[in-house]
Amino acid sequence: MSNPVSKTSVVWPSTLGRIVLAVAGGYLFTYGFTAALARLLPLERVDALIGATLLSFAVYSGFVLWVFARPLRNALWALPVTLLLLLIGFGPQWLGGVQG
Repeated sequence: MSNPVSKTSVVWPSTLGRIVLAVAGGYLFTYGFTAALARLLPLERVDALIGATLLSFAVYSGFVLWVFARPLRNALWALPVTLLLLLIGFGPQWLGGVQG
């Protein structure tokens, strides 16, 4: 008879990696997406911020579902996309100061 504990213990590193990517990566991805969308929407600043923030809840939920639906190696490409979104959203403040 096989030992069921040894079969489940192999799954934990992959599951833990997915949880970390879903929670922390999802937060960073959504944060960057919201900042980039608020900057790129052709609306008043307040309207763009509210619209991007409202959409962020759906983006975060979709990211978490996507991480668990894809193989872990395929889900890791979201990290460079997250860095790009953060650069679009916050690059002007980081590189040249706030312009208003």
